Amino acid sequence: MKLPNVAGAVIPQDKITGYLLSFSHRDGRHKAAFFTGFGFVADSWETLAAARLRHATDHEVTAVEDSPFGTRYVFEGILATPDGRTPAIRSVWFIRTGENTLRFVTAYPLERGR
Repeated sequence: MKLPNVAGAVIPQDKITGYLLSFSHRDGRHKAAFFTGFGFVADSWETLAAARLRHATDHEVTAVEDSPFGTRYVFEGILATPDGRTPAIRSVWFIRTGENTLRFVTAYPLERGR
């Protein structure tokens, strides 16, 4: 299954610069070390946002979890990076109940064996 509504997906700048690429964010700082290690930088946050969207369209959903608040979509696969390497990551996206907008939640590295 492919991720639904990718064409209208939302990845706010603050989700990238204030979380995934933020060395000061309590939960994001380890992700920032990972993603900047592959050449992503906060000044060009759109590069990581575009890579997230490509990742979302290139891979199949591995888990769907419904809740009273909406539906959570999880998928795994390689991510194209500025330095040309292809780390394996897991991404999580969400569609709120009663809405159609796909929203990026988080991403983190996977071990290569997965």
